[in-house]
Amino acid sequence: MSRSWKYQIRIDLEEALAEVARRDPQDPALRPLLDVLARHRATMKCQFDGFADYVAEAERNGAVHDPLYKWTKAVIKDAAKKEKYLKSFTIYAGGEEVYANETASALEMDLQPLARAGFIARISKHDTNPANNPQPPECFR
Repeated sequence: MSRSWKYQIRIDLEEALAEVARRDPQDPALRPLLDVLARHRATMKCQFDGFADYVAEAERNGAVHDPLYKWTKAVIKDAAKKEKYLKSFTIYAGGEEVYANETASALEMDLQPLARAGFIARISKHDTNPANNPQPPECFR
């Protein structure tokens, strides 16, 4: 039986543009990116903010012994990783964090011109296959 994985697009922005995107996701400086996202009924969220939200939710729900919580908390406290993830954004398509390959591929294709123009620093496509995703290091288990 073949398994159908879901996918996610992430983009990296240069520091100044990433700061604008976090402060005001509708800022006119983001117009080229916002136009692409609108065509796909998509939004974006800073990965650092997503990590911080996950940590806060886990703390509210008492999940502080979970390995993923411990690992994520360590990531947001690490200055170098914070700097990296403040520039990285997850694309949500149709309100979903992961979506069909066709959706991810179409998004990726429509974002490519922005990457070639230097508006986006990097585009990456990730799947939900656990074999392709890092697991919490042993020290957090």
